[in-house]
Amino acid sequence: MEKILVGLKRVVDYNVRVQVKSDGSGVETDGVKMSINPFDEIALEEALRIKERGEATEVIVVSIGSSDAQQQLRTGLAMGADRAILVESGTSVDALTVARVFKAIVDRESADLVILGKQAIDDDNSQTGQMLAAVWERPQATFASEISIDGKPRE
Repeated sequence: MEKILVGLKRVVDYNVRVQVKSDGSGVETDGVKMSINPFDEIALEEALRIKERGEATEVIVVSIGSSDAQQQLRTGLAMGADRAILVESGTSVDALTVARVFKAIVDRESADLVILGKQAIDDDNSQTGQMLAAVWERPQATFASEISIDGKPRE
């Protein structure tokens, strides 16, 4: 296996007490600490373990959102990812759009595996992985806690 793509979503840090905007339109994010979605961080750690075992040559972190997501991508690089890709969007994107963007990146990068966190803590959805599998026409595994390549047990 050559390349693994890992999605990193920028979310309000899980330790922050969330406050609703005064107009009720969403969550207040001005001046709030943001971080990598915790489940995406777990996905990155597993991708890095696969690479450390010599079963992949490159781990690429991907985020879709505002330029502020560069902070989370830099964190992913500091954790050990080889490259980062930011697809800038000025608006919030739905899961199907994210899946289609990931598919375009998979095609461009010739990625062999995509690992996504089981869900995002901001919207509590678990849709992007399933939608990516459908548009990529590949099988999927959901809610996995460990990945073995070619049936090799983890050391």
